[in-house]
Amino acid sequence: MVEDRTISGRIFSAVNFTLLALIALVTVLPFVHVVAGSFTTSAELAANKFVLIPKVWSFEAYKFIFSTNTIFRALGVSIGVTLIGTLFSMFVTALMAYGLSRRDLDGRRVFNFLVVFTMLFHGGMIPTFLVVKELGLIDSYAALILPSAISAFNMIILKNFFQNIPEGLEESAKIDGCNDFGILFKIVLPLSLPAIATISLFYAVTYWNTYMSAILYLDNSAKWPIQVLLRQIVVLASGMDHSAALDGTVPPPDQTIKMAVIVVATLPILMVYPFLQKHFAKGAMLGSMKG
Repeated sequence: MVEDRTISGRIFSAVNFTLLALIALVTVLPFVHVVAGSFTTSAELAANKFVLIPKVWSFEAYKFIFSTNTIFRALGVSIGVTLIGTLFSMFVTALMAYGLSRRDLDGRRVFNFLVVFTMLFHGGMIPTFLVVKELGLIDSYAALILPSAISAFNMIILKNFFQNIPEGLEESAKIDGCNDFGILFKIVLPLSLPAIATISLFYAVTYWNTYMSAILYLDNSAKWPIQVLLRQIVVLASGMDHSAALDGTVPPPDQTIKMAVIVVATLPILMVYPFLQKHFAKGAMLGSMKG
């Protein structure tokens, strides 16, 4: 019986490993194809629609994308908006989440209901635009941050995480003369690093992918973030007759440019994720256990 269980266990582990390897392969292959396609020559891409390893490496798509200094300015805008926006969003989200996690807060149920209500019903694009306009935020970087400063979903995850912290720690801090802000910044936040890393990643991805807000609120093209500029590059490449480019050279096929644009837009976030991955799963799971 023991030997049978051992054999059946090995078979089960082998099947599990095979299935998970196949799922991982299916997940990774499209991205590998996009990266390889961005370095592929026009002739090879036309002859072979699915490329995993280019026969001849070509950097023409990236030369086309980086042929103007505008993209470096757009990268700087996106990096600045992402960093400042993430820090500001985490600050206001942590304040609100800590307040709503206190069971002795008057009107706590009403405030929680209002937060959940915003997840189901939204004012819409036009009312939001009118509010941003009346606040004088049009054509400013603040318009990319303030309207999306707090996510109800992220706040609820962080609030639930805060509620899992033993109340005895906070009571001990109050006995030592610590106020609410001291408890939040000296006790609660240091104990909530997995949740902080998780929510920070959520916010960072949101700000990095800013597109629609920039289209709506920014009139000056010099303030465009990277996502908007890359979209314009794709449109420009698709509409060209292959007789001119940004620097006067012949542009590569628009399909190759699209793949290169995906790589440029995705790579920065992929580089950040490994540093937060060890906190990511733990923070998301613990924050969703209790309400």
